[in-house]
Amino acid sequence: MSLDLQIRDLVVATREGRSLLTVERLDVPAGARIGIRGPSGAGKSTLLFAVAGLLKPASGAVAWGEHLVSEMGAAERARFRRENVGLVFQDFLLFEELSSLGNAAIAARYARRSSRRRIVETARAGLARLGLEALGGRRVDSFSGGERQRVAVARALANDPAIILADEPTASLDRASADRLIDDLAALSAETGRTLIAVSHDAALHARMDRVIDVVDGRPLV
Repeated sequence: MSLDLQIRDLVVATREGRSLLTVERLDVPAGARIGIRGPSGAGKSTLLFAVAGLLKPASGAVAWGEHLVSEMGAAERARFRRENVGLVFQDFLLFEELSSLGNAAIAARYARRSSRRRIVETARAGLARLGLEALGGRRVDSFSGGERQRVAVARALANDPAIILADEPTASLDRASADRLIDDLAALSAETGRTLIAVSHDAALHARMDRVIDVVDGRPLV
């Protein structure tokens, strides 16, 4: 599925009304690789969570193709993410007692019966692509940081999403593991046409993106 991102007059605020993020206009074509950078507290992750539908904006519009995410209720946003978005977080968020395949295919446990086999096979193929096929039976609590993050990427791709959103994906990795993950993410986006949006302080990641957006004081400089 080809989904362009369009943001118009977006405001994300606290419950007390303090503005966290303001985006007048931002367009990202489907299949683009976008880096987001800026100082801590500038609003980078807020922007990522807003486009993922994890945050409900105070006003404005966030749309992926014909899907107006900003107008959806919580359940509808969750369904949109399940069907279209793969999320990769800095802290991996893996189940320690499960194998790499058990983690990568975790979505199959909550999917319709008709979709479960496809999700497991896609997860298995993702692990193989990321060099983890031989570790499929081992519990992830024995994995290195780089291996764990690649399991998280395979999990994000298991439902064949059109969109990959990553929040500081290399921050917990050593340089060699970070470089390998950057190569994996960039190649996955380039070869499959998936949109990749990654928040990061990592200059090596930004160098592989089509475009880098700076966020300063809650405003992207676009």
